[in-house]
Amino acid sequence: QLQLVESGGGLVQPGGSLRLSCAASGFALAHYAVGWFRQAPGQEREGVLCISGSGTTTIYTDSVKGRFAISRHNDGNTVNLQIDSLQPEDTAVYFCARVRSGHVCYDGPGKESDYDIWGRGTQVTVSS
Repeated sequence: QLQLVESGGGLVQPGGSLRLSCAASGFALAHYAVGWFRQAPGQEREGVLCISGSGTTTIYTDSVKGRFAISRHNDGNTVNLQIDSLQPEDTAVYFCARVRSGHVCYDGPGKESDYDIWGRGTQVTVSS
């Protein structure tokens, strides 16, 4: 079964850090670009950033520049999202998704149908 599973979310104080993981099973994640998305309560899901098969990062949300870093670990078949200097507005469910077309990220986050496998998400809550 082809699937992605996110982990690493939790409750953290403002200014804190978290490391989210996206683990793939049933296929080699190294062959695909992977996007990270988030959905805050009452809001639409938004694209955050993407990592290509070669490791190039594309950022879709300006507010995460300098605070979010994405990396891939092909041996472990995972993509990680390091989040530093967390702010209350980062509170959301975070999802990873496989780019349908292959190993290149889109210039923009695109449509949900541009991604063919989605994880169920991991909750990140930033609160004092």
